[in-house]
Amino acid sequence: GSSGLDAAIESLLNTEKQCRLAGDVAGTRKAAVDIVELCFKDAAWKTLNDQIVVLSKRRGQLKQAITAVVQKAMEYIDVTPDVETRIELIKTLSSVAAGKIYVEIERARLIKRLAKIKEEQGKIDEAAEIMQEVAVETFGSMAKTEKLAFILEQVRLCLDRQDYVRAQILSRKISPRVFDADTSKDKRKPKEGDNMVQEAPADVPSLLELKRIYYELMIRYYSHNNDYLEICRCYKSIYEIPSIKEDPAKWTPILRKICWFLVLAPHDPMQSSLLNATLEDKNLSEIPNFRLLLKQVVTMEVIQWTKLWEFFKDEYENEKNLLGGALGTKAAEDLKLRIIEHNILVVSKYYSRITLKRLADLLCLSLQEAEKHISDMVNSKALIAKIDRPMGIVSFRTAQDSNGVLNSWASNLEKLLDLVEKSCHQIHKETMIHKAVLKA
Repeated sequence: GSSGLDAAIESLLNTEKQCRLAGDVAGTRKAAVDIVELCFKDAAWKTLNDQIVVLSKRRGQLKQAITAVVQKAMEYIDVTPDVETRIELIKTLSSVAAGKIYVEIERARLIKRLAKIKEEQGKIDEAAEIMQEVAVETFGSMAKTEKLAFILEQVRLCLDRQDYVRAQILSRKISPRVFDADTSKDKRKPKEGDNMVQEAPADVPSLLELKRIYYELMIRYYSHNNDYLEICRCYKSIYEIPSIKEDPAKWTPILRKICWFLVLAPHDPMQSSLLNATLEDKNLSEIPNFRLLLKQVVTMEVIQWTKLWEFFKDEYENEKNLLGGALGTKAAEDLKLRIIEHNILVVSKYYSRITLKRLADLLCLSLQEAEKHISDMVNSKALIAKIDRPMGIVSFRTAQDSNGVLNSWASNLEKLLDLVEKSCHQIHKETMIHKAVLKA
């Protein structure tokens, strides 16, 4: 009964005290663990919680004893009779472990378990709050993959509760270069005095798995504010993972997404270099429609939006059945916008002046829309243009400042003088030859 248990605990506590005062590490540890085991065998969960606290608070308690108690009690979490008891035990252990560096890893694992339980109960906010408490990036002896998995879990919970600011702050703790490191090199022998880095538990995914999870979370983050270029770069990174690159069934949907987001991203140097790099990818010939799409965007020719949409509508609709899900109506509007921007850039390449009416015809837009799009592009510095509204003429010439004008005049004069000098030289040469001939 309970009195027998109490008596047994009492005698073990005495043993523990004698060993502790005598500085006997092994004895103290054994007595402490025995107490925990006794409570467990009697299924006295409340007593177990109390004893864990008592043991941790004893004067001058040895680190090794506390570590052993926490580790031993952690084994019982899975065999608790119900969720309440489990939460109680986890909370007791994490409060004992709080602030103690030698059991920080155990505490992180406990918190992760607790957050998982809360999430299963549908309390996402609570789970995210709990996870935020732990800063695993400072733990020296935690395995790299476990650290990454923990931070990614924190990011995921923040995204689930739509706390995008916090998600971004947390994701910054991970440098993408970590995923490219060669894991085989980390197996060097630890020096004496080095903190032994603990092995990651079996349920922690591999580095490349984590890489995929990281980029998928970042895609969720960037999708929130429609940052198409960044989404594209994330897909590109997933695409580079060996296990995906080798399996056409896996890389085809990802490559499709890369193409879509490339076309959706506003035109800038980064986007065009990615676009050209993607066009050179041999795998692109497996999905010819997308090759065609990128080709059209690269080619300096006006694209008819209606024809393009008819041709690609099915492909676009089909995305919802593939990895990453549908692109949504917002993306369809942005796609049209990008095509219009592309067309305006093309026109500005071939014309220095054009009537607004003709421009609107080329773009299949009304006069007001054409004017609005040109204004938007000039605002975002993507284009240099002036619209003469009374005359209805758009001028794509770049206005030069006074220095530019003077420089161009100076270079023109230089060219002229060069030509004069060459002509003089030629005349001189001819005269000399003629003189020589006459003398002969």
